[in-house]
Amino acid sequence: MLTISACFVILFARAQQTTPIIDSIEKLLPTQKDSVLAASYNELTWQYRLVDRDKAISYGNKAIALGNQLHYNKGVAQAYNDLGIIFYDKENYDTAIYLYQQALKIRQQMNDDLGIAKLYNKIGIVYQRESVFDKALDNQIKALDIFRKFNNDIGVSYSLNNIGIVNQNMGQYEEAIKYHLQSVAIKEKIGDKTGLAGSFVNIGNIYLIQEDFDSARIFYIKATDMCRLLGDKEYLSNSLNNLGKLYIKTRDFANALPVIKESYQLRSELTDTKGMVSCLSNLSEIYIGLKQYDSAAAVLNKGMVMAKSAVNCKPELNGIYQNFANLYEATGDTGKALAMYKLYSTTKDSLYTDELGETFADLATKYKTLEKENQIQQQEFEIKQRNYWIAGIAGLLVLGALLGYSYYRRMRLQQQAKLQTEILKQQELATKAVIEAEERERKRIAGDLHDGVGQTMSAAKMNLSAIQSNLPFVSEEQRINFEKVVHLIDESCQEVRTVSHNMMPNALLKAGLSSAVREFIDKIDQHIIKISLYTEGLNERIDTNVETVLYRVIQECVNNVIKHAGASQLDISLIKDKEGISTTIEDNGKGFDSKDTTKFNGIGLKNIQSRIDYLKGTVEWDSSPGNGTLVAIHVPVSL
Repeated sequence: MLTISACFVILFARAQQTTPIIDSIEKLLPTQKDSVLAASYNELTWQYRLVDRDKAISYGNKAIALGNQLHYNKGVAQAYNDLGIIFYDKENYDTAIYLYQQALKIRQQMNDDLGIAKLYNKIGIVYQRESVFDKALDNQIKALDIFRKFNNDIGVSYSLNNIGIVNQNMGQYEEAIKYHLQSVAIKEKIGDKTGLAGSFVNIGNIYLIQEDFDSARIFYIKATDMCRLLGDKEYLSNSLNNLGKLYIKTRDFANALPVIKESYQLRSELTDTKGMVSCLSNLSEIYIGLKQYDSAAAVLNKGMVMAKSAVNCKPELNGIYQNFANLYEATGDTGKALAMYKLYSTTKDSLYTDELGETFADLATKYKTLEKENQIQQQEFEIKQRNYWIAGIAGLLVLGALLGYSYYRRMRLQQQAKLQTEILKQQELATKAVIEAEERERKRIAGDLHDGVGQTMSAAKMNLSAIQSNLPFVSEEQRINFEKVVHLIDESCQEVRTVSHNMMPNALLKAGLSSAVREFIDKIDQHIIKISLYTEGLNERIDTNVETVLYRVIQECVNNVIKHAGASQLDISLIKDKEGISTTIEDNGKGFDSKDTTKFNGIGLKNIQSRIDYLKGTVEWDSSPGNGTLVAIHVPVSL
């Protein structure tokens, strides 16, 4: 049985980075009350999940208790969700499902459709890990239906991926590949490299089962290379284990052994019992193939003890029994071999019954029905939308005719001289207003283009330059082509800077300020600069203009640090209190003379100052050569 990765990934490499954030939040706990304190408990639950699970669970329980007392339903639902993830990581799947279901009830009461879809997705993953495939598919279909209604590409891609996994587990290989390829197409469109790594593993698994070894090897190596680039231990362990299984099937034991050992080491670090048992089963096959029977027996015994002590390793235990039978047959102990074959056969039959097969078929039919219903609903929506447009245009025509007639009547009643004077006056005012509006709009658009597209392309150029030395160019032509791409991006950046003085898009924030900033810094390569973010008091939305301006200012500051400061660490804090919002951006870069006024003549720093002035706030720069830079911003905002 091949190990399949879950749809969400826990990055253990970030655990060490959470300690300063935890310390900062815990210091503030004695001064906090009500919803702010509940939000801090939620954040500590999430931050502690990779550092100290017991403390994470303790803070999660506090968040639930205080949230229920305050009727803070959003916080309670989030606490149940985070605790579910923690217990999933502990492989306590029954508790994880219970916690997710509690969160689901609250999200349903809140009519939070996307939150409901994400919980269906997670519940389906847990059932898949427990090999309860009918419930796994049912939950994934529910999630997919909601994600599609909201055009949520990420959610749709992972639901398709997970439906493919369930089909694969049930032996529906052609269906599985169809869903995986749909998922891959979406992930490539949105640039989801982590998700692509998981899909490559899953597609490789299917080709391995079908004994298309060349295709399987291509996808496993794609997944392994991408996981190493991302530094993702969980996905890397999966891709290595399955690549090792491929080598075993082709009897290439020399290549299989180091690959499986590396996978086992990673899974030990992740405390992934199910994955460790799978690796031990694969190791036993290698040792049997190498005729190292004592080593094979040792790893099989270890794997059997581990699988029996867990509640979710039935498929892996079945593989252990099969390899025990192969070992006893190879060593001539036919009695024990027969006993193990019987255990293997009994366990295998229990994994898939006729009743479950019928249930799975029913769910598959349900999914296809939902697909047709979605198409019908989309067609009905387009028809309604077209009818609305027709009715609206007709109404405007009627209204226009009435207004025209009224205007004509009034024209007839007014004196010709007075009418002509008034018309000229209105034309002059309108012309002046248009000119002033055009000028304001150009300035606004110019500033936003500089902050948006220009900085994004600069970040793309820097990321390409950062990975250039790590790319194994096969030929000089490839290297030249890569440099051409970098050069094209550089030219594009220059063009954006030129155009930014005239036109620039205004990208309004779609989420809250804290979420938007976190999403922005998550896109930045951590190999270039490590960024930590601390937020407080931003649980509720504030004025859209304030959010947009502060987001653009932070974006400008971060990109200035990346381009000019030569820093390795950047700390950002956003704190809202009764006085307003205080923001600090501090780096450990080379700094500059903040008393030198010529340093502030660039469009970037002018934009920062003008935007904060617009909010009636203040901004201060504290920097000197060799001592980094601190930008302190305060904006008055009503609570």
